[in-house]
Amino acid sequence: MTQGEALTILKTGANVYLTGEPGSGKTHTINEFVAWLRACGIEPSVTAATGIAATHVSGMTLHSWSGIGISESLSRADVDRIASKEHVARRIQKAKVLIIEEISMLSAATFEMADAVCREVRRVDKPFGGLVVVLVGDFFQLPPVSRNKEVQFAYRSPVWRDLNLITCYLTEQYRQDDGEFLGVLSAIRSGLVEEMHYEQLTTRRVVNDEDHPVGAPKLFSHNADVDRINAAELAKLPGKVMKFRMSDKGKDSLVEGLKRGCLSPEVLELKEGAAVIFTKNSPQGKFVNGTLGIVVGWGADGMPIVKTKDGLRVTTEPMEWQLEEQGKVKASVSQIPLRLAYAMTVHKSQGMSMDAAIMDLSKAFEYGQGYVALSRVRRLSGVYLTGLNQRALEVHPEILEKDRDFRAASEAARDAFDEMPEADKISMQKKFVKALGGAWMEEGSQKSGVKSQKKNAEGLPGRLAETLQAARDGKSLKEVAKERGLVASTIVHHLEELAELGKLVRADFAHLVPMDVIDEIHEALATVKGDKLSPVFHALRGRHSFETIRLVRLMK
Repeated sequence: MTQGEALTILKTGANVYLTGEPGSGKTHTINEFVAWLRACGIEPSVTAATGIAATHVSGMTLHSWSGIGISESLSRADVDRIASKEHVARRIQKAKVLIIEEISMLSAATFEMADAVCREVRRVDKPFGGLVVVLVGDFFQLPPVSRNKEVQFAYRSPVWRDLNLITCYLTEQYRQDDGEFLGVLSAIRSGLVEEMHYEQLTTRRVVNDEDHPVGAPKLFSHNADVDRINAAELAKLPGKVMKFRMSDKGKDSLVEGLKRGCLSPEVLELKEGAAVIFTKNSPQGKFVNGTLGIVVGWGADGMPIVKTKDGLRVTTEPMEWQLEEQGKVKASVSQIPLRLAYAMTVHKSQGMSMDAAIMDLSKAFEYGQGYVALSRVRRLSGVYLTGLNQRALEVHPEILEKDRDFRAASEAARDAFDEMPEADKISMQKKFVKALGGAWMEEGSQKSGVKSQKKNAEGLPGRLAETLQAARDGKSLKEVAKERGLVASTIVHHLEELAELGKLVRADFAHLVPMDVIDEIHEALATVKGDKLSPVFHALRGRHSFETIRLVRLMK
């Protein structure tokens, strides 16, 4: 499913589970949804399973938002006590849409506790008291912290089932553009790591320090290694240590939560020559969360000047991490958006994109830890491995089966909405906005994809004619999508429409599919009854994308 298709579904007010591989644009899609809600006068409640994730979305942890705190279980009396707290009750009563980021790291028990409090406060015996709920995350990434050996994922909860979630599985990739590397990551994600994948990773093994790229962060599985490396590397540099202290505003308990989740430290110690990584996105686009650089000096105001890997010199200044509630800033911390880049934990790297990273995965102890670390980097050439154990290449076995269900559910949702008239989708969106007391903006319908289509000389809508011509020019699927300003799935959909109109022949698009996969996919298509693609995808064990399968289907 594309980001646009997922956004269309989100705007109908359905309860949604938004998922996809790292780099598929989950957070971007949610940010678009949040912006749309606010434009309609609807303020969503944005939360996350962890403090780090909460700082990425200017929200608070679900634990704080719901008032459950660090509780591991709640009695009936506990629920009554929390629900009677005025600030918690007011927050939940005013809520309309609840977004929970990094759902993979939220246990079923915590999920159910937050649900119980919402039902009690809102006096509605429906999941989360009848709130519209959007869950975001990827269960292949880091799981909930568990005191016993068995991990209780949130989807195991009856509440998950009762939410009747529509699954939106994003299939486009915006972080990695290295086909070989994507093959390795897909193998790990599918539980199909073979000797060839291991060999590809071992080509990135490094032994000597001089083989490491200057300024690239080191990722470790344990905090002790991170603290030791950062302190030692800073001490090696000559010159005076410059200290930058975090400032804060708001209630102490809220501020402390922001400080724990903020990727920049409370006291940032730097020297000239220090390797650093930016921890926030620049509003002017000068850097993003994950940009690497070196401190090359100090500005007139004493602020660090950083030279990025691309050669851009950036004079930094403090930026804010905020905790918002109902559109109002309840607490904030301000700090230079940097941290030392010599080392960080895999846990803290989740959500970041990096040009390069040095990884010691020899002590990986948790399912998904190696996958999260590797998937931070854009290309295989940016991976530098100092250690690797077997666990680093493993994902939770339960998720392998569950992921097939999620993909199938998403494909079914996509098919259902694809067949729905555009006017019906707009009608659903209008009803949703009205039900929540918002104001429907007519331009919203234009953003939802309703455009007048001029016919060309061949009688084709302009969008189809342009896609057909781009395909006939011999470009790759990625190049066609880029030229048209669309995503690959939409291009394939256009080709399917052209085929239905009798305007497409095999020669127009055969070059979009690798020759060595056609027979394999044809065989899988022949053994599966019906038009649904999910059984075909499963039969092929996820080796080929839905887009590739759809293109081969057109070749029949």
